[in-house]
Amino acid sequence: MLADQLNAVSGCFDLAAQDAVYRAIFTRRDVRSHFLPDPIGDDVLARLLLAAHHAPSVGFMQPWNFIVIRDLERRERVRDLFFAARQQELPHIAEERRELYRKLKLEGICESPLNLVVTCDRGRSENSPLGRWHNPEMDLYSTVCAVQNFWLAACAEGVGVGWVSILDREALKQLLGIPDHVVPVAYLCVGHVSEFAEKPDLERHGWGRRLPLTDLIMSEVFSGEGEAALKAVAAGISGSPAR
Repeated sequence: MLADQLNAVSGCFDLAAQDAVYRAIFTRRDVRSHFLPDPIGDDVLARLLLAAHHAPSVGFMQPWNFIVIRDLERRERVRDLFFAARQQELPHIAEERRELYRKLKLEGICESPLNLVVTCDRGRSENSPLGRWHNPEMDLYSTVCAVQNFWLAACAEGVGVGWVSILDREALKQLLGIPDHVVPVAYLCVGHVSEFAEKPDLERHGWGRRLPLTDLIMSEVFSGEGEAALKAVAAGISGSPAR
């Protein structure tokens, strides 16, 4: 695994633990299908939420909340919002890609046994501008970190997660009774799955490809040339050519 390739130095994690972290990162998938009907045990879900709750947050604001949605009728209404939003999005897709877009499986709202909405309460740290005075959106970014923690922990537990972003935010807020000052950041489909795909679905279906890491490394300033040694190492562990 990657930890061996990196010849990682000794620290708090041994090589096996390091491998587990990298495995979760590299095998995590945005799951849209292959959900099993088996319910998620409260013990498992509680662990995943605890992982999310330990995400980094600027100013220790912890702006997140977690809405667990199990009711099928409610999820069907959310799925209706998805279908409506997808129809609105379609005209903005390049014409030559619309046929592929129509074929893509982009949600598992009713197939998964539960849905989870991760929200950001933008009023939670009104009296504590630490870290937000110049960057007021940091509460939103912190909430995204909670989503990532949840996702990686789920992968480690063998639980699939799919992020449904094709939803009208205001319509979703109205359906779920979310107050004006609270932002729904992520709508997640969560459940045990029969398999995790070897590659991301959009890559498998030809929608896009992973960019070479070496093309994204810059030196000192934006588009700055340099860091040849770093790029060579990055190319060696990721399989991308150094440029």
